[in-house]
Amino acid sequence: MVINSQSQSAYIIDAVRTPVAKGKPNGAYADIHPVDLHAHTLAALVERTGIDPAVVDDVISGAVGQIGEQSGNTARWALLGAGFPESVPGVTVDRQCGSSQQAVHFAAQGVIAGAYDVAIASGVESMSRIPIGSQFQGKDFAGSRVGQRYDHGLVPQGVSAELIANKWDLSRARLDEFSAESHQRAARAWKDGLFDSQVAPITHLRVDETIRPETTAETLAGLRLAFKDDHWVERYPDVDWRVTAGNSSPVNDGSAAVLVASGEATERLGLTPRARVHAFAVSGDDPIYMLTGIIPATQKVLAKAGLTIDDIDVFEVNEAFASVVLAWQKETGADLGKVNINGGAIAIGHPLGASGARLMTTLVNNLEQTGGRYGLQVMCEAGGLANATIIERV
Repeated sequence: MVINSQSQSAYIIDAVRTPVAKGKPNGAYADIHPVDLHAHTLAALVERTGIDPAVVDDVISGAVGQIGEQSGNTARWALLGAGFPESVPGVTVDRQCGSSQQAVHFAAQGVIAGAYDVAIASGVESMSRIPIGSQFQGKDFAGSRVGQRYDHGLVPQGVSAELIANKWDLSRARLDEFSAESHQRAARAWKDGLFDSQVAPITHLRVDETIRPETTAETLAGLRLAFKDDHWVERYPDVDWRVTAGNSSPVNDGSAAVLVASGEATERLGLTPRARVHAFAVSGDDPIYMLTGIIPATQKVLAKAGLTIDDIDVFEVNEAFASVVLAWQKETGADLGKVNINGGAIAIGHPLGASGARLMTTLVNNLEQTGGRYGLQVMCEAGGLANATIIERV
């Protein structure tokens, strides 16, 4: 959808995130319940904006591992944990890695439609307490009809990343070079204070825990292949395997939240908008390649906005794997100097359900820091899905 001048605009008032922690038993948030982690960010958003939480029409939150401590509609329990009035509702959505970017879309759609005056889009993931894939409980999640359609069977995301690297002729050296640059950009951003204003520290963690400033392409070249095994080699005998933990995103814990409001509400409540949601789109693509949905999603959202790739001043493209971003760049022609300018998920981390709101938080700040007008965020998602959002700095 593109928002024309006759439509009610949806404005981003503020956005905040926690530092991202290792999603492991020794990670900084391993002892924090995911609802409490989420509540921390919601409370921080209220404190930063000075908004009365009673005016929030809905809290829409993303979470991927919706089982155990992250089940039962975590958005509702997090807003209560943050001290919001009981009258404030909440709902938890799942579009896999793009869940909290989808939450931003739903919040903006609600405002544009006039259903909401004020909404919060947020997300949380505690991969230390809810390990990746826990929600499947070892069961087949796709069913027999999908199995019949894709007769060779679905593949894990890491294998999809390998297929992408091969199809787009991305060498191991290029993947490692890109990944090392992600760490160096993120480390430099922290050193220069560029993340300070967007982060609400929790416990003793004050910076993102998985950034390794000393990382180089040469050190990454020594890592072993992550997804090559006899089963996949037999199925894909022509693949030149090259994906490692070093050119993939890690597992992480974190939370982020974005306050969205109508123009009328911003004036009535004395809020100052930072950006306008200009256009948004979702797209599907081949579920075997799986992570390539960001290519048609980018094309779709640009067409809806009436913009070209060269009109975009900064990009946030989720670094699920280096091959995903580099294949996207080859197809779109985007200037890599404008992409993830302060590092991406390979360095900062990828707390699944929180990543969409985390990237939006970063995108708003990057637009302001560069003085750019338009920013584009796009995320690949399991099943061949992708969300794309264009915001305009105001």
